[in-house]
Parts: sequence; structure tokens; C-alpha cells
Amino acid sequence: MMKSRSDQPDETTVRHLDLADTDDALALYAELTAGPTKFDPHAFAVVLQHDGTFVFGAERDGQIIAMVTLHILPNVTWGGRPYALVENVITSAAHRGKGVARQVMQTAIGAAWSAGCYKIMLLTSQARGAKGFYEAVGFSDDNKYGMTLRRS
Repeated sequence: MMKSRSDQPDETTVRHLDLADTDDALALYAELTAGPTKFDPHAFAVVLQHDGTFVFGAERDGQIIAMVTLHILPNVTWGGRPYALVENVITSAAHRGKGVARQVMQTAIGAAWSAGCYKIMLLTSQARGAKGFYEAVGFSDDNKYGMTLRRS
């Protein structure tokens, strides 16, 4: 049976974010963090300008509704192939559960593989309940421990 137009998902485009996306990005960061929710736009500009760092965003109706940061890092092992780190995967609460995060993650994963990375790493909070999502897009915690050290 063919879906009617009203059953089609809204058109979403995933692209590199730039400085013009700062306000939308800062609003998404505010949804992500349990800490302070006021962010310096300059900090986002620094991330965008950092070599090897890419911020991908899902845009719908002129608004960024999800994003992910991908860091591609140089490496000595594995024949000098780089590795990638995924950070700050965020989807606006109004758009969760609609496959948008999967789209930005697949874009980031594709970019890492295209850059020759031999692995992609991420950490996720145990309290957020996102582990199943990351497993569904291919991540595993079978052979590594994720640990953090935070400055007090």
C-alpha cells in the first residue's frame, strides 16, 4: 500500500553546520546538558574552526533539530590510521524517536570511514538511557571500558 503524503516523514537534510547555525546549536546544547544551560557563541565557533572536527546537523523547515560532533584524531598505531570520537549527539525533544539522530549518526560514521578511521569511539551517560540507540547504529561495549575523569 502506498503511503499518503501526510504519512511521509518531514523532509530532513543533514549537513555541516556553520556559524549561521549558532543559535540553533546553542539551543540544542541547552537540551543536552544537566549543567549550566547558557553557552558562549564563541565556544561553538572554536569547535567549528578546529582542525579535524566536524559538526553535522539535521535541518528541517529551516531549523537545526539534531546534531553530532565528530573529531578525527591522528594516531600512531594501526598503521597511522586516524580514529574518531563522537560527542554531543543531541536531538530536540520535539523530534526524538523519529530517526533524526540515526541520520546524523550515519552521516558522522560515514565521514569517519571516509577519512580512513579504523575505529569510532563515544561515551554515553548511563542515566540517559541511550545505550540501546548506539547499539542499534553499530556501537558495542564488548571489548572496551569508557571512563572519564572530571576536574572538580
